[in-house]
Amino acid sequence: MAEAHQAVGFRTSLTSDGAEVELSAPVLQEIYLSGLRSWKRHLSRFWNDFLTGVFPASPLSWLFLFSAIQLAWFLQLDPSLGLMEKIKELLPDWGGQHHRLRGVLAAALFASCLWGTLIFTLHVALRLLLSYHGWLLEPHGAMSSPTKTWLALVRIFSGRHPMLLSYQRSLPRQPVPSVQDTVRKYLESVRPVLSDEDFDWTAVLAQEFLRLQASLLQWYLRLKSWWASNYVSDWWEEFVYLRSRNPLMVNSNYYMMDFLYVTPTPLQAARAGNAVHALLLYRHRLNRQEIPPTLLMGMRPLCSAQYEKIFNTTRIPGVQKDYIRHLHDSQHVAVFHRGRFFRVGTHSRNSLLSPRALEQQFQRILDDPSPACPHEEHLAALTAAPRGTWAQVRTSLKTQAAEALEAVEGAAFFVSLDAEPAGLTREDPAASLDAYAHTLLAGRGHDRWFDKSFTLIVFSNGKLGLSVEHSWADCPISGHMWE
Repeated sequence: MAEAHQAVGFRTSLTSDGAEVELSAPVLQEIYLSGLRSWKRHLSRFWNDFLTGVFPASPLSWLFLFSAIQLAWFLQLDPSLGLMEKIKELLPDWGGQHHRLRGVLAAALFASCLWGTLIFTLHVALRLLLSYHGWLLEPHGAMSSPTKTWLALVRIFSGRHPMLLSYQRSLPRQPVPSVQDTVRKYLESVRPVLSDEDFDWTAVLAQEFLRLQASLLQWYLRLKSWWASNYVSDWWEEFVYLRSRNPLMVNSNYYMMDFLYVTPTPLQAARAGNAVHALLLYRHRLNRQEIPPTLLMGMRPLCSAQYEKIFNTTRIPGVQKDYIRHLHDSQHVAVFHRGRFFRVGTHSRNSLLSPRALEQQFQRILDDPSPACPHEEHLAALTAAPRGTWAQVRTSLKTQAAEALEAVEGAAFFVSLDAEPAGLTREDPAASLDAYAHTLLAGRGHDRWFDKSFTLIVFSNGKLGLSVEHSWADCPISGHMWE
């Protein structure tokens, strides 16, 4: 793997006059900017969490409520019905000159408690409203009176200008179906693929399950549903994806295509620079929760939790079970070209590099004639191997090349600069489209890092595509980003 130069913030040396320490100002400045960026990110995340927690209210609503209470107190009215006087008695006595300050603090505490109660009430009301499913059964072009009333109430309680995660606290929990319905639907689903004899035997086993085990297991399931917002999502992620020992390449991962008839530029480095810049701008908006949530009919919000793992995410192989590693931030992308890996920085002095600056870095990689290191060219093929095999090899690889492995797994995402063109051609549309899809899904088997949340593939003629790992989110999430 192409290694980056190591920089140090200080250097010590021994002379006849004693020890000397030489400080490197640029490196220390980078350390300072990195720490500053980290603190800004933490403060921004804290503020966004606060805003989404109080939604559909806002901090201005607290200020309005506090001002109204203060005005009522000035007019010798007590909207708290004596509660503020009790709060004042609990506050420490700082003397007569601070009597007014105690009144202000009591009003602020009462306003905060009342504000929190109102927010909780709004959350409960919105959750109850979003539990209504009658709108799903409405015929196209018609709407019943209950659904119209529901839409009006949702509009009232939904607030304005929601952030990405604003509705998360108000979404209803995943309901637990009755075990009788589950067994009935199971029998309906297996009936077309079983013979009469096998189906009769399956029906007997289903009835035995209902009689002996179903009630206890259903009670466990309901107990979990009270504790978790979605009783099935973590089990689905673990048992459908992470515990699967099959290779990811054709059993789990999927692909996304570029525009078929439009290519903004045939220059590979320019297209790569613009695409990486656009994706990182999307990540910036994602971190600030500036992306609006998905709303059905413009009113009914969908869960946005899966958006958090689009970037800086890698599926780490294990012998028995994989796990998902997600970093809060990453300032580089991992690039593969002609059997070589590169670590490309995406930020400088606390700001994202321009598309032109990124293009220049990609062009240097394309122009670099250096050969691949031993065993480097086909290293990524291990991510297409059975998960247990890759887990064992990765353990030894981590002891020999931990820094190089971290450069790939700790990247924001993976970029593959392919040496061949791709896309739809007029001469043979069907065959070219099939080859395009095959290349996006599998490539050569060793030029995609299938463990990364997604791999951006840039072909020599400027066409793009994505190869997406499936366990961290469903296709609509990555599709929204790709659009």
